[in-house]
Amino acid sequence: MKLIGRKRRHLRIRRRIKGTTDRPRLCIFRSNRHISAQIIDDSQRKVICGVSSASNKALAKKKKNEVALEIGKRIAKAAMDKGIKKVAFDRAGYRYHGRVKALADGARETGLEF
Repeated sequence: MKLIGRKRRHLRIRRRIKGTTDRPRLCIFRSNRHISAQIIDDSQRKVICGVSSASNKALAKKKKNEVALEIGKRIAKAAMDKGIKKVAFDRAGYRYHGRVKALADGARETGLEF
């Protein structure tokens, strides 16, 4: 039932947030163990770049909030390398606190605007 509620909230959010070529969508996914972020251009239906904590062994020894902060910094750096400075933040039905907020703060810290 939790997953169904999150999916409903995500669809409600997605009605308002669209990723364009000028301002792509920064979408996150949070599991119990890992967190990942993707920058998506919905107009072309393409993932521009993505970062995940699952593919990095160095992050395994850190706390979850520290990992989320690091993933936020990495996704912002990857976006800046592709020439993206502004994004629309899609929290994917999760509440904006804890790891979701840490990821957003890490992205803003590195220079991404939303």
